[in-house]
Amino acid sequence: MTAPLLEVSHLRVEFPNRRGTLCALDDVSFDIARGEILGVVGESGAGKSLTGAAIIGLLEPPGRIAAGEIRLAGERIDNLPHERMRQIRGRQIGAIFQDPLTSLNPLVTIGRQLTETIQVHLNVGADEARRRAIRLLQETGIPAAEHRIDQYPHQFSGGMRQRVVIALALAAEPKLIVADEPTTALDVSIQAQIISLLKRLAKQHGAAVMLVTHDMGVIAESCDRVAVMYAGRVVEIGPVADVIHRPAHPYTVGLMGSIPSMDSERERLMQIDGAMPRLTAIPPGCAFNPRCPQVMPRCRSERPDLMTGVATRAACWLLAQGGAA
Repeated sequence: MTAPLLEVSHLRVEFPNRRGTLCALDDVSFDIARGEILGVVGESGAGKSLTGAAIIGLLEPPGRIAAGEIRLAGERIDNLPHERMRQIRGRQIGAIFQDPLTSLNPLVTIGRQLTETIQVHLNVGADEARRRAIRLLQETGIPAAEHRIDQYPHQFSGGMRQRVVIALALAAEPKLIVADEPTTALDVSIQAQIISLLKRLAKQHGAAVMLVTHDMGVIAESCDRVAVMYAGRVVEIGPVADVIHRPAHPYTVGLMGSIPSMDSERERLMQIDGAMPRLTAIPPGCAFNPRCPQVMPRCRSERPDLMTGVATRAACWLLAQGGAA
């Protein structure tokens, strides 16, 4: 077995304020291999996007990494100086964000944005950078790339702008791509094209992909493994088919049960009562215990770590008793 490309170990992210310190990520651990797509899923506020921001070194102050390690190809990157991290971001880590308009300069042609990115990170001349930019646009499915390269972002549709952002993320041939909700603002047909593109790029370029989303349909179509997050922790992780069809954590069971099925005759979808706790009110023990239909006394006092189940690893005391949700 080769070593994982990305290793996140016991990551803790805090936000100090006048009333104390809020813990937004607590003991988050996972890894991603080359050519693998790991989906990170959960409700809004679970910590998905914050995990991605910590990895690419873009935590908003006063947020800080308080504990744990992040390693890329064996090199620790969570404690690097700002300038060194800026070199790694773009060259070794590519980022794709939800809204392509926030990633593109509306006053500059996409060709100039691509060629400047290529020349900053790769030792090539202007002509070679332009050839590479056209090739990237072609690879990401933009027709007539030789002509469209000199157009501005507003001249592209939402789906085409997202393809340009993906081309930018790939410009320096990074080892890792962090994609934060890359299909949320797109219609279903364009979503399918972007998912297919990400899968193909992961396989062809051998890049590791961390795909942050709240859409289990996107996860099922694109990912090799999936990590389910709740209240700043990973509560279950495993192969995508096992997490979807044989979930071990009650929260994952609730997520799967809330997805409509074309071959099911259920009159009502399953729902998870209550809401995710605020950072100022995370309960002791398992953070999910106030909403859990299988809560036990131990769940209210002791916090479980990830334990090995039948097919996945889940942070649930049911596994300690030899059962599953």
